[in-house]
Amino acid sequence: MARKTFFVTGTDTGVGKTMVSAAILEAAKALGKRTVAMKPIASGCDQTPDGLRNEDALILQEAITEKLSYDRINPIALEPAIAPHVAAQQAGKGLSAQRLVGFCRGLQMQPADLMLIEGAGGWRVPLNDRETYSVVPRELGVPVILVVALKLGCINHALLTAEAIRGDGLVIAGWVANRPEPEPMACERETLDYLTNHLGAPRLGVLPWLDEPAPPVLAESLTVAPLFEN
Repeated sequence: MARKTFFVTGTDTGVGKTMVSAAILEAAKALGKRTVAMKPIASGCDQTPDGLRNEDALILQEAITEKLSYDRINPIALEPAIAPHVAAQQAGKGLSAQRLVGFCRGLQMQPADLMLIEGAGGWRVPLNDRETYSVVPRELGVPVILVVALKLGCINHALLTAEAIRGDGLVIAGWVANRPEPEPMACERETLDYLTNHLGAPRLGVLPWLDEPAPPVLAESLTVAPLFEN
């Protein structure tokens, strides 16, 4: 059974959740930890001879130490690159928190030191008319890793997301700042200092911009030891 499980969310879509997740997995691997990961829902999948495949899920599959079939990493694959609940409706499929929780609990039975569950978009992304994705980590009772893209407005987005996570009764185990553009944002140092002082959770690292994504390189900018404490 997975000894440590974390849910990875972001302040918005496109903030780098997959690269951060893969970098955390690589950093854990460097510590000799066994790792598994999943992206329960992935929209924006490509048709392949093996079925629908999502680039982010494939990155996670490459980064983990334990061998898992693609379907265990990404059990719900949706072709359109749109909001998951809309993509599911167009595909004639229903999404529910209970179903996703079942997938996650199934993978938690896999022996590992670390398991990451990558969400979709931000904390309140809809699954259906009644539920948002935040129900899943809440039902699982797992701590959260927050990914913050360093861009204008990120302080507001990060603080609001952190408030929502804690309002749902969950702990923020750590946060990672990610540079989404080649040029650093204006006043980056001041922004990082403010978030460090006000998010109330360990800063696990600041990931640099890379022309070609390379999780093992990004892992060098992370400190993941706090995730394994307690």
